[in-house]
Amino acid sequence: MRNFGILFFLLALSTASTAQQKTEHMTVDGLNREFITYVPPGANQADKLPVIVSLHGRLGKAAGMIKFADFRPIADRENVIIVCPQGIDRSWNDGRETPANSKGINDVKFIDELIAYMINTYHGDASRIYVTGMSNGGFMTSRLACELHNRIAAVAVVAASMDQDMSYQPIKPMPVMYIQGTADPLVPFNGGLMKQGAKGTIYGHEDVLKQWAAANNCDAKPVVTNLPVKVNDGTSIVKEVYSNPNGIKVIGFTIVDGGHTWPGGSQYMPKFVIGSASKNLNACEEIWKFFKGYKLN
Repeated sequence: MRNFGILFFLLALSTASTAQQKTEHMTVDGLNREFITYVPPGANQADKLPVIVSLHGRLGKAAGMIKFADFRPIADRENVIIVCPQGIDRSWNDGRETPANSKGINDVKFIDELIAYMINTYHGDASRIYVTGMSNGGFMTSRLACELHNRIAAVAVVAASMDQDMSYQPIKPMPVMYIQGTADPLVPFNGGLMKQGAKGTIYGHEDVLKQWAAANNCDAKPVVTNLPVKVNDGTSIVKEVYSNPNGIKVIGFTIVDGGHTWPGGSQYMPKFVIGSASKNLNACEEIWKFFKGYKLN
């Protein structure tokens, strides 16, 4: 009996110190919605941990996103919960002509209910919910920043912008970060009409930063910094920071000669298809450094 007690204690200790990653499901509007959760080692029910919602791009999957934009080392180090939801037909309804949009999928409702689930099930901190995404997932993140501003503390958008003609626009204050490559062949850096994918007329990188800077009552001119080149991969980084007296920031990273990629991530397709993946910026680390400075009041 004594040995059994020791074994039980050791098992409990082992479980508490091991990260947990699993695929889960919920029903939203009668549809089965899938998502992957990652809970860091050592987390327990007494903790209220921050949550990062990470949205894949068009044709992506949750299982790929959790590896592609790999926040798990940060989650282990900083005690953060990661959740990667799966879009319908591998897409999100950001308002443009995506498969999810054509089916009338309410992805804002899905993410809202997913946030509630993470808070209720994993004791996520309701004041520290963050959203990031790439490409279609990045456009969806922009929509969520506008429509779920009361639920989300900060957002970060990679290789995406925001459509100019949507019913949602930056109105309520929100700390935002946009990371965009000047040589992105799919999402034009200077904005305008998208000729591929879900199409639409989008804000250029500089314009979307200015839209959010105005909504956040930031200074009209950003502080611009050319970051040192660490890797000679043909890319370089320009950082812009708009600030306001309340500490809300709008941050832009221009990846000079960067493509439709996640900086610091893999070259997931040939350069002639998507452009170059820069190693001069670790997007995951920069995004988390930005996120952890904000919480909802």
